[in-house]
Amino acid sequence: MNLKNMNDEVKKAFLIITLFGLISLFGDIIYEGARGVNGPYLKLLGSNAALIGLIVGVAEFLGYGLRFVSGYFSDKTKSHWTFLIIGYFMLISVPLLSISNTWKIAAIFIVLERLGKALRSPARDTLVSFATKKIGTGIGFGISEFFDQIGATVGPLIFTIYFLSRGSGEKILSDYQNAYKIMLIPFLILISLIVFVYFIYKKNGSEDKKSITGEGLSKVFWIYSIFTFLTTFGFINFALMGFHMKSSRIVSDNYIPFFYAVAMVVDAIFAIIIGKLYDNLKNKNKKEDSGLLLLIMIPIITIFIIPLAFSYNVSLIFLSVILWGIVMGAHETIMKAAIADITSIKKRGTGYGVFNFIYGLSFFLGSSFVGILYEFSKGIMLITLIIFQFLSIFAFYILKKNLS
Repeated sequence: MNLKNMNDEVKKAFLIITLFGLISLFGDIIYEGARGVNGPYLKLLGSNAALIGLIVGVAEFLGYGLRFVSGYFSDKTKSHWTFLIIGYFMLISVPLLSISNTWKIAAIFIVLERLGKALRSPARDTLVSFATKKIGTGIGFGISEFFDQIGATVGPLIFTIYFLSRGSGEKILSDYQNAYKIMLIPFLILISLIVFVYFIYKKNGSEDKKSITGEGLSKVFWIYSIFTFLTTFGFINFALMGFHMKSSRIVSDNYIPFFYAVAMVVDAIFAIIIGKLYDNLKNKNKKEDSGLLLLIMIPIITIFIIPLAFSYNVSLIFLSVILWGIVMGAHETIMKAAIADITSIKKRGTGYGVFNFIYGLSFFLGSSFVGILYEFSKGIMLITLIIFQFLSIFAFYILKKNLS
């Protein structure tokens, strides 16, 4: 391939990744916007705290647990686009929340939205990975995460602006229902984008010429999965960080959302930086899987986050928020890019399905366990989290020995 053709291939890859990024952006606007108000909405419909926890817990578990199944069948049937289209179309459940007149109906729509996420995520990551191979898996997934974070920020802002336009004071049921209806606009834009990108993608081709060969998931993949489980189990979710800020009265309620916004901005910026570093490492060593060496930064930085996040000094907590954003950028960028570099085309969807299942299960178990320990003993909690990060470093050492 001559230089001109190579440049054309790179341009096409950037176009496809950008278009997929826009799809993710509008998808995130819809569901991230809704997730911020689903709890209060269920309360208005007559649900209690226990039911809300159960509904959200079941929805999240299914949203992650079924990714293994959808990833496997999208590979088996070679129907990645079918799974993606159906999964994104199920986002119609968010505007449909506006017609809910009982918490039971709303719960069904909330669960359906997460099921849609389970269907589309492995298929989308697989399709994106084909294009990222032409420009670098790290920078490719970094760009995708950048768009994700824009959507994740804009979605809640739409609901916030609408509620502010309705005046001060508590919002009534119709306010929430009208806000959900607004999500029909980004949904229609999303569906139009998907149709457009489908034809662009098919026209430009999606062959992954750099993929490794093989029929199954490799030993490296399973060691990587162990590393993923351990480091994710010992990672702190922001909800608990925010709870600590409020309960310790170190950070006021007004500034906790601001801290989260800072983390999201850091996530978006560093996703591209980390992705580029990941690709540079691969190019320097001339090996597809050598980018995985950068994964060591995740447990090392997380070890510093743990004591800082649960300190009683606002400056140290703010520093932990910045570091948390960097690690989240790594989670969403190089941890996804790694799957593309250690799985074959035939098992790419399955690989992403297994990865998402393990990641979600670990995050769920870790968050639940840490929440209990926080109430029991903060000291034991901190030690436990740090132990899991050291265990993940040990898993990384084994992973490094098995890289080609």
